[in-house]
Amino acid sequence: MTEKWFKPGKHTGWKKSQSTATRRRHLLDATDKRKSLDARYLEAGRRSQALANVTEDKRTSELAGRDARYFFAKAKKQK
Repeated sequence: MTEKWFKPGKHTGWKKSQSTATRRRHLLDATDKRKSLDARYLEAGRRSQALANVTEDKRTSELAGRDARYFFAKAKKQK
């Protein structure tokens, strides 16, 4: 049995089988609603990047990385 050292703070409902819009909506919905929109984009991007970094599944890593880049670009545009 392998040790799972990564413990996500919140379950987002993100699945690689979902459409792009659905995955991203789930990530954004899991962020703190009290924060500004650009801060929420950064939070969603970091959450997605963390998933991309720790997974061993190539497809999950690709999709999570794309979602992370999308949210980082949106946060940059907001400023």
